[in-house]
Amino acid sequence: MTMALRKALSVLVCILLPLTTANAADDAMVAPTGRVILTVSGKISAKNAGDTAQYDIDMLRTLPAHSVSTTTIWTEGVHVFTGVPLALLLDELGSSSGTLRALAINDYAIEIPVADLEDHAPILAYEVNGQTMHRRDKGPLWIIYPYDSSADYQTGLVYSRSVWQLDRLELVD
Repeated sequence: MTMALRKALSVLVCILLPLTTANAADDAMVAPTGRVILTVSGKISAKNAGDTAQYDIDMLRTLPAHSVSTTTIWTEGVHVFTGVPLALLLDELGSSSGTLRALAINDYAIEIPVADLEDHAPILAYEVNGQTMHRRDKGPLWIIYPYDSSADYQTGLVYSRSVWQLDRLELVD
């Protein structure tokens, strides 16, 4: 290798190295400092714990929130649920296709095609009526649809996808 070629390669490395470092940093996530309430695995590019992305409640609260005022078949009266739209969460993780497998604390699992997600429905609710959700009230996370807004959200399929006590999401093919 000639001296001129070595110099050219050195300059090229000096130019490209910061770009690759910046791209790696873009996919890096902050690690949770509180109790982990959600672990996302599978086809995601942003990770903070091995091959997974883990969230505590404060991390979810930093994402843009959406509120849904609705009744449910499991509760009485109208409630206001606040949380992160699932489509937005997946976008933050670098995933836009495949199937989302949602799992609850009791291992109940259901699959939701990512293509079925809308901009604001469903949400991954972490609050009901302004209060943080706890296990005793179907928390810490509950997949909520705007059930009252359309008959399309009042089907057995949608109700089966409304996982409460959610703690894991897996993105599969």
